[in-house]
Amino acid sequence: MTKKYDVYALGNALVDTEIEVSDAFLQRMEVDKGLMTLVDEARQAELLEALTDEAEPRKQTSGGSACNTVVATRYFGGNSYYACKVADDTTGSIFVDDLTTAGVDTNMNGPRDSGVSGKCLVMLTPDAERTMNTHLGISSQVSNAELDEAAIAASHYVYLEGYLVSGDSSRAAAIKLRQLAEKHGIKTSLTFSDPAMVQFFKDGLNEMLGERVDLLFCNEAEATSFTGTDNVDTALAALKSRCGSAVITLGAEGALAWDGEHTHRIDPVPVKAIDTNGAGDMFAGAFLYAITHGHDFVAAGKLASAASARLVSEFGPRLPAEVHLQLRKATLGE
Repeated sequence: MTKKYDVYALGNALVDTEIEVSDAFLQRMEVDKGLMTLVDEARQAELLEALTDEAEPRKQTSGGSACNTVVATRYFGGNSYYACKVADDTTGSIFVDDLTTAGVDTNMNGPRDSGVSGKCLVMLTPDAERTMNTHLGISSQVSNAELDEAAIAASHYVYLEGYLVSGDSSRAAAIKLRQLAEKHGIKTSLTFSDPAMVQFFKDGLNEMLGERVDLLFCNEAEATSFTGTDNVDTALAALKSRCGSAVITLGAEGALAWDGEHTHRIDPVPVKAIDTNGAGDMFAGAFLYAITHGHDFVAAGKLASAASARLVSEFGPRLPAEVHLQLRKATLGE
């Protein structure tokens, strides 16, 4: 059966502001390094005010984990849909315009509710680590109402963003999305998103996973934390009961990709990392593009590794559209 979408995703819609900071700044402002922390508008404003004399924002872009993933899938040549909630404000308009420009379908093309759209302050330290302080705004209200069952049924995969676990309505919407996908025989995928989600919301992630998903994405820290293990191989073995296949990213060491039968070591592409924001999102987007276009896990991993390496060597959570096609040709020969 021909499907309209390769990936249908649900996530927190955010506009990112990236800014370079020192480790001393994070310590002084009592910011937990390397994690995503939910904050209110006042805290975001406090951090920006404190940075006034230290640094200028480098880039402002539409973001959100699952959104970055489906945009990447689209730029590689796939078709994608992004379900979310933004407000009828300037930030929301920026977000929807960026989606439209990228060619990603969304439920936010019509009238939008009043309120404040989500924003994320992405603080980058000299070691390329990203630390995020996020005000979800109206995105925290994303719910079953934002789901489109017809679009879900017309997809190869649905993709659940682990960050949704932090809110009652968003977690319920993620669970409903998985259930609708299962109802229509659509493959399911989920990303743990961030070590903090595993640390503080493990029970909720178990609810989102259900009995199992078809494909699980996580990094080494998330995998070992979720399974209570101390190495990636043991973690992968423990995760196999919760998924049909899995990818565990290992940073500069590459990744492990288990296709349901065999585990493949995905080699890294050596680069000098300057900004790791969005690396996991890009990896998932490239991987999903490849496996929905006839490629096996080895080829998908090769494309995903090359794409995420290119991303971390530049600032920002996304790459220009044309770069995706260059990477696709170089790694997949398409």
